[in-house]
Amino acid sequence: MSHFLYRAGVLHAEDVPVPAIIAETDSPVYIYSATSFRQRYRAFALGLTGLDHLVCYAVKANSNQAILRLLADQGAGFDVVSGGEYARVRAAGARGDAIVFSGVGKTGTELRQALSGGVRHVNVESEPELELLNDVAAGLGCVAPASLRVNPDVDAATHEKISTGRAGDKFGIPLARVPAVFAHAQSLTHVEMHGIAVHIGSQITSLEPFAAAWQKIAALAGELRASGLPVTRLDLGGGLGVAYRPGEPVPAISDFCDLIKRLFGASDFTIEIEPGRNIAAESGILVASVILEKTIPQTRLLVLDAGMNDFARPSLYDAHHTVMPVIAKEADLPNQTVDIVGPVCESADRFGRRRPLPPLDPGDLVAFSMAGAYGAVMASEYNSRPLVAEALVDGDQLCVIRPRATIDTMIARDIIPPWM
Repeated sequence: MSHFLYRAGVLHAEDVPVPAIIAETDSPVYIYSATSFRQRYRAFALGLTGLDHLVCYAVKANSNQAILRLLADQGAGFDVVSGGEYARVRAAGARGDAIVFSGVGKTGTELRQALSGGVRHVNVESEPELELLNDVAAGLGCVAPASLRVNPDVDAATHEKISTGRAGDKFGIPLARVPAVFAHAQSLTHVEMHGIAVHIGSQITSLEPFAAAWQKIAALAGELRASGLPVTRLDLGGGLGVAYRPGEPVPAISDFCDLIKRLFGASDFTIEIEPGRNIAAESGILVASVILEKTIPQTRLLVLDAGMNDFARPSLYDAHHTVMPVIAKEADLPNQTVDIVGPVCESADRFGRRRPLPPLDPGDLVAFSMAGAYGAVMASEYNSRPLVAEALVDGDQLCVIRPRATIDTMIARDIIPPWM
């Protein structure tokens, strides 16, 4: 159920009219629904009832402190992929033993940070990283909890740039090498092995790739246990897709969880999953203002005050996001076909081609649906455009959870050398 709906022709975020939010923040702004975040997290948690499990929200999808605190209060664990994400999660109040540290290029500094602050386990992605982890733990005088991330050579049938489980991808240890690496890890004095992990990609719209990868993981875990190696946790990753286009077929959260139960319900493994996009995407919209309409040969351009620096997904992935007017237009006004673009000095600054929209005037507001994941976290200050604002709505309550920066504060961060 969407929490962004029209009431009397005005788009609302839960019980707050979007124009009222713009009055507090100006545009562009990301607007999030707290209720949606809670409900989507709970759907995963409830779906795995009966299993010993932990739902670890993938922080890379949306890392605002308010979102992390909201999910921590629900009992979520967290999947982080950098020292910065680790620090954010800890600052939001998460326990160290609820944090899984993933990522293919962890530095010694990041590993020391996690081991010193507390971590559920480090998902080790290579043999050199395993040695580094052991050395860092030895230097700290502790034992590092670890799992091995497996590359199962499964094609997730998703976008090339977000597929992570094929043999040629940079992630994980080849499946055939895992038994030897796990046995070696078990011999290290400052590493304690807990299990194996897998993550084959993002925006996966079929259960078949999950089943293929998890069946390999189940067989591997059985093989490791049969050889006397301690496998107690299986981190099955995330990646369940969402419907960016209305009516697009994607598996339900309940079906995703039922597949896990069918494969692992009779086992005694602790199951971890790492949903990010599926919790965050539907829970947010991006609202922008129309600057002008421009006619060029063969098309009309609707120019917005949001640019690719504010919302990179369309330019990075050719991603589709439905765009709708915040104030519904009269039903008798025919749609016109426009290309939707931003003000950034790049031809890639385009949000959609040949989109049907009613006539819009300068100052009118439009909303991009399904923008809560990989929106604000990917935003930049390219073209010296201040970082986009974020707001959170909970029922009729509104809080600006990241104000838009100012040009003055951006300039003040730069340092001119004293000899100039």
